[in-house]
Amino acid sequence: MEGKFDIQDYMTKGVERVVSDALRATLHNPRESAYMIKFASASKKASKKRAEAEKAGEHIPPFLIASITSSCNLHCAGCYSRCNGATTDQGPTDQLSAEEWNDIFEEAESLGVSFILLAGGEPLIRTDVIEAASKKPNILFPVFTNGTFIGKKYMKLFDTHRNLVPVISIEGNKEKTDSRRGEGVYDTLVEVMDGLQDKGIIFGASVTVTTENLKEVTSKDFLKTLSDRGCKLVIYVEYVPVTEESTELALSDEERDYLLSEVDRVRGSHEEMVFVSFPGDEKSSGGCIAAGRGFFHINSHGGAEPCPFSPYSDINVRDTSLREALQSKLFRALQENDILVDDHKGGCVLFEKREQVEAQLALN
Repeated sequence: MEGKFDIQDYMTKGVERVVSDALRATLHNPRESAYMIKFASASKKASKKRAEAEKAGEHIPPFLIASITSSCNLHCAGCYSRCNGATTDQGPTDQLSAEEWNDIFEEAESLGVSFILLAGGEPLIRTDVIEAASKKPNILFPVFTNGTFIGKKYMKLFDTHRNLVPVISIEGNKEKTDSRRGEGVYDTLVEVMDGLQDKGIIFGASVTVTTENLKEVTSKDFLKTLSDRGCKLVIYVEYVPVTEESTELALSDEERDYLLSEVDRVRGSHEEMVFVSFPGDEKSSGGCIAAGRGFFHINSHGGAEPCPFSPYSDINVRDTSLREALQSKLFRALQENDILVDDHKGGCVLFEKREQVEAQLALN
């Protein structure tokens, strides 16, 4: 009989692997290695905090996704966030302040959260929040950015505070990137990557994988281009359809299997880089790791949501603590009713089950 899946053990080992891979990837960069060694120590202490909480009956995930703004300067084709109204040109005025985000970061550290992914909108619009994050060296902050705001000021900030890791969105080559993100964006990203490499700043790339770019973004040439420019992290995010017309861009089960096999292959051939596939890497996690199992999402207004692709909330961190938000009725219902634990095929479970999520929200 198979043993019961242990989410705490799975996530702990996952964090250890990411940190180990990051240490290896920065081996030839003294400043990055020095920071990663310190972070590895902090990460172990955070893991012990989570383990102690687990023994006391409280599960603390090691990851948090924070959408620190609803504003964005680009209009990327098929953007999930724009289509569901979460992102606009000018975000509303009731978004969390830098002080409120700072309080969230501090509590997250006290709970044992090791990674906070800063997203948006375009997160670099919120310089005040980025600067607050920079002062929390025990947390690693991947900053998911379209890259267009990275100039001298941000170069200096990233150079000084190595816990901030820019993760630049790119769709493949110039044609694929510009067709989705806008003319001239690819050339801007190349200039930014070269500038980061010149300063020895570790950075990553976020790739939205569709039926149109699947082969290209896993190709030898594309990955060599990123590696040659100093990229140390590649995060593949499967495209989530937002309209009936965009469903043709979503990967089939066969294409998801191809992506996973390619990620396994490149992990062996590019040891200088870290590769993450989302949600594909959840396949071995006993189901979806959102809603507090492995991570959860805080939107720009403070709403605690299962995931950016499942924008439903019954609790706001403005009204409660992060710890209490993790115990939200919605999160507990999703976990206890086995909506997250599924025969995971690689697609977004919560997006596919959004009617069930809405039903649980209505019950609360």
